[in-house]
Amino acid sequence: MFRYIFSKVLYGFLTLFGVITVIFFLFNVLPGDPARMLMGQREDSKQLEIIRKKYGFDQSISTQYFYYLNDISPISFHSKSSENYTSFDSGKYSGLSLFTIGNTEIALKYPYLRDSFQKNGKSVSDVIKETLPNTAVLAIVSITIALIIGIILGVFSALFKDSWFDKIIAIISTLGMSVPSFFSAILFAWFFGFLLHEFTGLEMTGSLYEVDDFGEGSYIKWKNLILPALVLGIRPLAVVVQLMRNSLLETLSQDYIRTAKAKGLNNYQVIKNHALKNSLNPVVTAISGWFASMLAGAVFVEYIFNWNGLGKEIVNALNTLDLPVIMGSVLVVAILFITINILVDVIYSWLDPRVKLN
Repeated sequence: MFRYIFSKVLYGFLTLFGVITVIFFLFNVLPGDPARMLMGQREDSKQLEIIRKKYGFDQSISTQYFYYLNDISPISFHSKSSENYTSFDSGKYSGLSLFTIGNTEIALKYPYLRDSFQKNGKSVSDVIKETLPNTAVLAIVSITIALIIGIILGVFSALFKDSWFDKIIAIISTLGMSVPSFFSAILFAWFFGFLLHEFTGLEMTGSLYEVDDFGEGSYIKWKNLILPALVLGIRPLAVVVQLMRNSLLETLSQDYIRTAKAKGLNNYQVIKNHALKNSLNPVVTAISGWFASMLAGAVFVEYIFNWNGLGKEIVNALNTLDLPVIMGSVLVVAILFITINILVDVIYSWLDPRVKLN
């Protein structure tokens, strides 16, 4: 198990290195001067020169690439010169100096994702810390709804195969998989948040934290979570229903299930103790992908409901060409995907002992 996890982590680092390389060169070949993007309307020739030097924009692409790797790496090289971009005393880095070789010191630090171009120099790490928890809450609630309802409906659909109940569930799940999320979001916001607002008390837009009327602080408004969570959970719920139904039907046809029934176990005992656990593997595969996507940011759902999550932040950054926020967000998304994939493989081996981790 340990050897397998180590190899997956190693492959994950290689994948992450590829992602870092792609996003750096992708966004650094865009037309435009990053220094001008950072300064906005306040551009001045002397100020631009200072900004270029401060952020290393006056260097070659290869040198900037090294600077970027050095910024995001937990173990990095730093110059003792206070005028150098990689100076450990520049205020950009937070960590511990390990040892010094000549004019270069090796340090252990937190990854530095740089500063936003559009948020008055606010660090990208702070931007992600503020938005990612909101997306995580939304994703967890949505995936919980999809799992609980989807597994229950899938089990009953398999038990009553080809009945009217099974056919209705099949039609609803097909619609759920077919309808785009942005359309569902608009429809739910209009119907439940506007037409039926007097009965539901729900708003068309809103985030988890709302500022009070006096502007003295924020408070949690849980009802704003209902509509985006339902919309975000529709498609994974539809997928779980069909996967659970088909997987359970296949499991119930296995020889060991017939043997269990021959020993006198009733249907409830057979499903609970033998069939259900082994039928969850396809569900785990699908739900892990959906969960990673949700954590990455359900862009359309968050934007339509004005939910202050990572997806909405990415859209805003794209609109304003806030490159550090885009690059930092994509990097966090990649880490989430890699981590979740490793966890899914480990869960596989627990759900089904026949799956061997090599």
